[in-house]
Amino acid sequence: MCDQDHFYEDLKKYTRRDVGTFAAAIGAVAMLPQSAWAVDTKESNVTIKTPDGDCDAYFVTPTTGAHAAVLVWPDIFGLRPALQQMGKRLAGEGYSVLVVNPFYRQQKAPTAAQGAQTAIQSLVPMMQALTADGEAKDAKAFIAWLDARSEVDKSKKVGTIGYCMGGPIVVRTAAAVPDRVGAVGSFHGGGLTTMGADSPHLLIPKTKAQYLFAVAENDDMRQPESKDILKKTLADAKLTGEVEVYKAAHGWCPPDTTVYNKDEAERAWGKMLAMFKKSLA
Repeated sequence: MCDQDHFYEDLKKYTRRDVGTFAAAIGAVAMLPQSAWAVDTKESNVTIKTPDGDCDAYFVTPTTGAHAAVLVWPDIFGLRPALQQMGKRLAGEGYSVLVVNPFYRQQKAPTAAQGAQTAIQSLVPMMQALTADGEAKDAKAFIAWLDARSEVDKSKKVGTIGYCMGGPIVVRTAAAVPDRVGAVGSFHGGGLTTMGADSPHLLIPKTKAQYLFAVAENDDMRQPESKDILKKTLADAKLTGEVEVYKAAHGWCPPDTTVYNKDEAERAWGKMLAMFKKSLA
């Protein structure tokens, strides 16, 4: 998960230089494709009360009606324009989407001054300050907030997706609110399977969701056993899930990263929408 020891060598290998897939300038965000059937959306910056304080977040939803909700956990670069663009795109597909600032206890967004081009070393202390207990409390507060919104259809399950450090958080979210979370997507998630008693994968049997684990190629190279542990855990829990290694580097999904891979990001996006269509109906 945002491994500093390998970060720069991976940049050299995986950085995409072709126009449209690499946001070269600091702060630049590649424009994501839009569905021809996308609905109109409305967006707002919101504040959510949690047991530990006020969390700033971004909420975007179709302009009319009530819809299944999706909770989005950002990567180490936090709540920023790229994640808002992803949230808005997802809302256009017919979902009420909440993108949160996971570091609200320490700082309001933006927590990465230059987006995904911010030096990772400056952000690691904030990530290390996060706790499993705090994330579970946040998950309950965020989903309760969504359930109180008129734009959310509470008869439908909630989805949750996470990138990089958000990967383990989505599993904790599904375990914290098992009767509400019906679909979980982890994209280049880190630290999903560890030797510790608090490894996120050990929570999977406590959940009732369908899973999509989209694994980065370089993460798989360094921990090849992780995908097999995830597959076995899902099978043992009798839960539906897909675990696949993508031909892209850790961080390939958000459109402002230097390793953004449009083709593989679109493939993962399509898999996610198919899962939502089945599990959040």
